[in-house]
Amino acid sequence: MRRTLFSVLLVLPLALLAPARAADGLAAVKSPYTVKETIDRLEATAKARNLVIFARVDHAAGAQKIGRTIRPTELLIFGNPQGGTPFMECAQSVGIDLPLKALAWQDDAGQVWLGYNEPQFIAVRHGVPNCAVVPNLKKALESLAAEATKR
Repeated sequence: MRRTLFSVLLVLPLALLAPARAADGLAAVKSPYTVKETIDRLEATAKARNLVIFARVDHAAGAQKIGRTIRPTELLIFGNPQGGTPFMECAQSVGIDLPLKALAWQDDAGQVWLGYNEPQFIAVRHGVPNCAVVPNLKKALESLAAEATKR
């Protein structure tokens, strides 16, 4: 019993300091902008880097169509065959996670977040943890998120 209580008391403060994550493998970066502005900025940055924008989904608008309300939440689907194809060469099943996606949402405290699936998480999910393209995709996504959320 003592050991369990000690473990809880030790781990609880660490859990409170952990960065926001909605799920395993989801990187989340704070944004000083609204959800719409964050996705606008991400889309502009992606286009400037010659990435293809496949779709933009406003989940809050979708909820309104059925008479429901959720906080602002938008998804951007984007990519480039130069990054996606080598990832799929490692494991063709990676295609279920491509094109890449980024989600901006407002939490219940009003903070806006920009999140995306970590490439290493995707690689492990598909059984190719050593896929050579993962570090480059990681850098690219971190850079896109940083650019979209910088002041």
